[in-house]
Order: sequence, then C-alpha cells, then structure tokens
Amino acid sequence: MKDRMEEAQDVSGRQGTCTGVLHTDVVIIGNGPSGICLSYLLSGNWPYVNNHPHPNSILERKLRENPETSILQQDLQYLSEGLEGRSNNPVALLMDTLCHPNADLGMDEPSCLQWNHHPARNIPHAVLGRGLPGGAWHNMDGSMLTLSLGNWMELPQMDFRQWAQHHRRSAHGGVNCARQDRAYVSDVAQYYSDYVRHMGLERNFLPGSTVTSVRRLVVDCAFINQESGEQEASCQLHRPECCRTNMWEVQGVLQVGDAQQPFCYHAPHVVMATGTTDIPNRLDVKVADQNIVAHDLREIEKAIANKELDEHSDPVMVVGAGLTAADAVLCLRSCKVPVVHVFRRDAKDPGLIFRTLPDGLYPEYHKVYQMMKSKDGYPGYKSYPKHEILEIRAGRKCVLKGPVRRCLIGRIIEGSEKVVQVSKVLVLIGARPNLSFLGNNGMDLAVDSTKPVSCKKNPVDVDPYTFESAKARGLYAVGPLVGDNFVRFVKGGPLGIASHLVKTMTDTNNFSNRL
Repeated sequence: MKDRMEEAQDVSGRQGTCTGVLHTDVVIIGNGPSGICLSYLLSGNWPYVNNHPHPNSILERKLRENPETSILQQDLQYLSEGLEGRSNNPVALLMDTLCHPNADLGMDEPSCLQWNHHPARNIPHAVLGRGLPGGAWHNMDGSMLTLSLGNWMELPQMDFRQWAQHHRRSAHGGVNCARQDRAYVSDVAQYYSDYVRHMGLERNFLPGSTVTSVRRLVVDCAFINQESGEQEASCQLHRPECCRTNMWEVQGVLQVGDAQQPFCYHAPHVVMATGTTDIPNRLDVKVADQNIVAHDLREIEKAIANKELDEHSDPVMVVGAGLTAADAVLCLRSCKVPVVHVFRRDAKDPGLIFRTLPDGLYPEYHKVYQMMKSKDGYPGYKSYPKHEILEIRAGRKCVLKGPVRRCLIGRIIEGSEKVVQVSKVLVLIGARPNLSFLGNNGMDLAVDSTKPVSCKKNPVDVDPYTFESAKARGLYAVGPLVGDNFVRFVKGGPLGIASHLVKTMTDTNNFSNRL
C-alpha cells in the first residue's frame, strides 16, 4: 500500500478538490476485525459449505441444495430466514451459526465452512486505519480478558486457539488460564495484526491514515464531441470506465514519521467499519475543574503509576454500570485505590449485563456485581445505586442526588443530595462513533436522522442483507455501526457486502476480463 501511495503522487488530479487521486473499487474506513474480514473476502476468498452436517435440519437442507456454489453467490435472505440468536442482523446470525454451530448451547462443534481462494475474483480495495490492523484492540488494556471466548474472536481460516498456543505470552499463565477459553486483549490485538500478514493482505492496508472527508462526487458526463459539436456522454474524471452514476471521494492524511501526507481515493463503494469507541459520552453537568474528570481508564492508570493515587487518596468516583466501569473498579481495587461507584440504575435491575453472564466463566464481574448490590459496602468500596451527579464543585467535591422516594400517603419526595469528596471522577457511560468525515456527523444515515448515530439506540440504517445504506447508494456500514458489537457477529456484514458486490459485478460482467 505504501508503494501505491508513492505512485499516487505522480498522478495528476482530475478533480479540483484533491490531487494525486487513486482509483479503486472499494474503500474501507477502519482496519478492525470487520475491515480485515471484508478485505479477506474481497481478495477472492470465498466460503463454501463443507461435509460437516449442520445441526439445524432446516438450514442443513438449504445448504445442500447448492453445495458447489459459494455462500457468497447464494440468496442470503433465504439461507438466514428463521435463524435466531444474539444479533438482530440475519446475515450475522447465518455466518455465526456456520462458523460456530450451536455456540449458544455451549457446544464447540466444527465449522460448516471451507474457504477456496479465487485470485481472479479479487476486487481491488483499500483499508484505511489510524493504527495497526486490529483497530481499537491495540488501544485497550492488554492485561484484561475478553468478554467473548477466544475462538469467537477468530477470523476465517486462522484458528485462534492454535495461534495462541504458539504466541501467547508466558506472563499470562499459559493457554489454559483460570478463565477457561477467554483471551487476553493483547493476544487478540496481536492475532489481528498477524492475520493480515499471514493471509497476505498487507498490500491492501494503509495504517497511519486518518479520513477527513467522504463525499459523493458529482460526475458530469456532459462533454462536447470535438468533431460533431454535439454533447455526448463522457466522464469528468477523463476515464470512460469511471463514468458511473455513483462515485465517492475519500480524502485524508497519512502519518509518515513526523510528517503528514494527504491522500485521495475515488471509488464507487465506501464501507464504514469504524466501530463506536471514538468519542466517550460525557456528563451534562457543571464541572468546576475539568482536570479531575477522565473518560479513559488509562488516564487513571497513569496517575497511579506517577504516585498521584494510592490507598491513602480520596476515592476515585467511577460513573457507570457496564463492563468498562466494572473493569475500572477491579483495576482500582487491585491497586488498593478507594472507589465510590455511582450509577443510575437499581443494582437489581434485570437489564444489567452482569445478570446475563455465567458466574463460573466471569467470576471477576460477578464479584463487582455483588459489591454493587451490597448496602454495607466493602473495604475501600462504596456504591451509590440510583444516584446521579448534579455538579462537580471546586475542591473536588461531587454533589449526588439520590433516588426519588414515595412516602406512605403516596406523596413523592425528591431524592436527597449529598456531597462526596473525591480525587478523580472516571466517567464510563458509553461512547459513540466519530463520523466527522461525513456531513452532519453521519446523522442523516441513522435510522432516526434527528439523533446522533448510536450503536444501541440509533444505528446506521442499512439493508439487512447487503449492508448498503438505505439513504446513500454505494455507502455501506458494518460492525458496531449497525448494532453488532461482538467480533463473533461482525463477519456477517463483510459477507453481505462481498456478496452484494460479487453479484453486482457479475451482473455487469465486470469479472469477465479476469476469469
């Protein structure tokens, strides 16, 4: 990819807005698991059903109807019809059950897929990412364990457990760790980087790249025939093969050492695979001193390493009731830093994620959950369920408002206020994607275009089988942007997109010169 960028500098710009234009068929924004998997599929690696019978008899019958035809070329809506599981995307459920049959029943059955490489079916593409392949996994605390089982983190044709046996660091305690088959985050990040190298995908990746603008090009096909003087169809890009009704321009900067080098792509298809962890959600309260508020556990870890926080400090206030907040509690207490834990929900709320996790597989999270429910607290830990922060005053004083109560005669009594002295406030109440490279931060593409894109509440509106935007032709979204947070399910989006592109290109005979 570096060579391609160097070559681009010698290409004259045909659009007035950017120079050194590169042309490709697909630009993928994001080099995490979704982007990597899509690159693998677009590189001509196609899934076929193998000889292992699927335990779902209905799906098994459908799969045997066209056993010689790649899943990519079949009707994904027909194959995924009737499937149920932990994703709302039918193609994600299809891919998951083909890769991990009966996974929700705790079974470890062999995959029903085999992968064949068709070099002639390669679709030219570029994968853009700010860091190394693996995306946000490289920015997480490597010592933490994943929520999902290790084999659920794997991508096609590279068994995670076999890889781990040769690569897992001895400091992690060996392959058979106390948490069964859960993986360390650092191992997962390294696995994704190794996957790109092992599968020969590096030429498609451009690490160190930040996308700053994505816009639809207005392709003006009206040019004058020099001989007849009449208007005829041509292409503003001066490339007949580019005279299409749909073309996107992707601009950005590439970090090369201490310098930044601009880049520009023109492509008929753009895939957003950016994830949703870019912008942390913030408290909508008055804060006298922003320096005491953090939104990343690494900031607190740095303060501990610098001896700014210890067992004698005022407590760190952790805000949030999810797994990230639980990780923060575990980290702080392991360093003996006192914690006050504030969250809006009742500790016994059935919607809390802790209630869905088997305690045998996730003992550390159930320990935090037990602490959250305790009325008496634990040494160095105090929880404030059904509380919210009203204000953070000068002097590191947090004003909390307690739950609303109803007295015996039915009158509602407002929750009482209390002031808690803290050293830091760590706010972990979710995050949202950074889609600043799109107009209106991508809101126009969401299911509810009046609200920001949100993985849980307001995902990007896409066709459930092609993952193409319902509001912008040629623009696609995968992974958390469409509601699939777990790697186990992100392979469905790439399957849907690759299938759609293959069928479209086959219909227009774009593969004919390659076969």
